[in-house]
Amino acid sequence: MKALLIGEYREAKLLDSTYELFGFAAQLGVKTALFLVGSDSQLPAYNGTLYLADATKYGEYNPDLHKRLLLEAIGKESPDYIVFVHSSYGWDLAPRIAATLKAAQVSEIVGLTEEGFEVGCCNAKMRRSVKPASQRAVLTIQAGAFQPVQPGGPPQVHPMTAEGTTTLEFVGYEPAEEKGVDLARAEVIVSAGRGIGKKDNIPVIAALAKALGGELGASRPVVDAGWVDHGHQVGTTGQTVSPKLYMACGISGAIQHLAGMKKSEFIVAVNKDKDAPIGEVADVLVVADVMQFVPALTARLAR
Repeated sequence: MKALLIGEYREAKLLDSTYELFGFAAQLGVKTALFLVGSDSQLPAYNGTLYLADATKYGEYNPDLHKRLLLEAIGKESPDYIVFVHSSYGWDLAPRIAATLKAAQVSEIVGLTEEGFEVGCCNAKMRRSVKPASQRAVLTIQAGAFQPVQPGGPPQVHPMTAEGTTTLEFVGYEPAEEKGVDLARAEVIVSAGRGIGKKDNIPVIAALAKALGGELGASRPVVDAGWVDHGHQVGTTGQTVSPKLYMACGISGAIQHLAGMKKSEFIVAVNKDKDAPIGEVADVLVVADVMQFVPALTARLAR
């Protein structure tokens, strides 16, 4: 079987998430080819077929032109799977391709099972396995769900061009709204999860963050519950962080949260569930009641 992987190029740079596509393909056990609208000065380390279109000509994103380019590459490769990262690029272009090909689409894949593709449901609180009914399928993978793999070597480049005109024009990127807390610059982050129990316990986590000279972070359920402002949220719908120390307090480890903090240098997780998914990425897993352990640690640091 074969997969055509759709790389991403933004602000004149090849995105690292492109290599997560190779990690997914490796787990799936398929042959690969890569499609990219980018630049020959930013080629991926991939010793395989690369269908490359010039971003200066076709824009870093233009759904009309990129769709035409991609359909031509699909025609040449006849892949079983067309795989995007579940990003703004992927979730916009993937359904356009699926509709044109009359192919099934499976979105936001977080894993593989014997039954098919594992996706989240019920606001990521549960997971289910789905299997496309069509012979060909369009897939998007959740950022951070698959370990990046860099195949290495120079690609065999096949230049791509698209005929026709478009009424759309790529203008540029609009900066995100400035956040009250810039967690991206913090060297230490202590994050609160639903496991801390209630809003009244937030000051306990904040006190530990202060004792460590860091900032308070939070998981999405804590923000959705109104316990802290959205500016403190870590994850795919919050801030992506890479501190020297990341402490996850009462956070089970949903893939959306892990994607936002996976580049932390050292991760400490405090959770009473020894089998919580956060333990798989933590350097240290403290199996304890958060509201007993955190005050004790804060008191110890104050000595």
